[in-house]
Amino acid sequence: MSYTKKLTFKNGKFTILQVADPQDLQFVRGTMMKMLDRAYDAVKPDLVVLTGDQILGNHLRDCNRWTMLTVRDKAGEKLAIRTSLIKLLDPIEKRKLPFAMNYGNHDDMNLITKEEQADIYREYAYCVGLDQTDPSVECDTYNIPVYSEDGAKMLWNLWMLDSARYDKTEKRSHHYVTPETVAWYEKKSAELRTRNGGVPVPSLMFQHIPLPETLALIEECERKNAAICSEGKYYRLKSDVYGVLGEYPSVCETQVGQFDAMKRCGDVRAVVFGHDHSNCFTGRLDGIDLVQTGGASFRCYGSSKARCVRVFTLYDNGGYDTYTISYWDLMGRTPVSAVRYFWDADEMAYIKGFTLGAAALAAGCAVGAHLIRRGKQ
Repeated sequence: MSYTKKLTFKNGKFTILQVADPQDLQFVRGTMMKMLDRAYDAVKPDLVVLTGDQILGNHLRDCNRWTMLTVRDKAGEKLAIRTSLIKLLDPIEKRKLPFAMNYGNHDDMNLITKEEQADIYREYAYCVGLDQTDPSVECDTYNIPVYSEDGAKMLWNLWMLDSARYDKTEKRSHHYVTPETVAWYEKKSAELRTRNGGVPVPSLMFQHIPLPETLALIEECERKNAAICSEGKYYRLKSDVYGVLGEYPSVCETQVGQFDAMKRCGDVRAVVFGHDHSNCFTGRLDGIDLVQTGGASFRCYGSSKARCVRVFTLYDNGGYDTYTISYWDLMGRTPVSAVRYFWDADEMAYIKGFTLGAAALAAGCAVGAHLIRRGKQ
């Protein structure tokens, strides 16, 4: 099926809603879905971009330990993936919102190939892209043109790059953009520039794993001024970087010249990542914005400061704005939203376990005391 209409500006604007790391299973946590439903309805985006780890692929089997269900083979894993994606994608499709995606490291950590998973996405009428035919790159590496309101001129371009794969022989995940992908980008960027009269087409680039250059946005500092501690050292965001640093950035493990290629091409205004669930910040390096978006997942680790979605507003003059909308912005700080967060958020598991354990212990003590009193009567 897939979406075949041109994406176009409306009243000089084009709005993108990024969802980073929904990372769930076939038993999707309801609080995340309620948050995303609120986001779709509040923003009414022209395009939803899913930037990887749509599924928690390496836990499709063990997630069933508390149920009578079992996942034992490839067919079972494929059914689990389909079930998980249906729950994630149906609310987008129901609203008739075009959406695009690329993969993260967790998507590939199972028996189902990227291409087989792509076929599930392609079943959706509002799926954009996934039309790559170049055998040198993965199926989730492609570009999406965004046109003027009359559809006559490409005003912006969106790059979707694969940045992670799971080697099923080595049984390890590789986090990097391949040299072949960088070469594909440079070639395609030159083609678009030629079609645009020799002028680079303003672009956003989306990938799951952050670039190594992201580390230039943080600095070592004294403990009292630190946001995080990693391997005995303390770090914070630099003064001209805005947002939340919740963990040491986990960046591409191999440097293949991607950032230098973007500077040569001169088209990318910002490169946008997910992957680090507790980080949510923006900074500029050599004229290119590096944008980290916090994870949306409630099943995996995160933080109340960074669990969010991100909005990009593109303008027909080549500029753009971006901001985040947190869980609390969308759901409000009410007793109900607080209980939902407490019950579903992964980082609450220990607190929840302690609380429930303490409650059970208190109840047991109360019953015991009652029985003792009865025995004395």
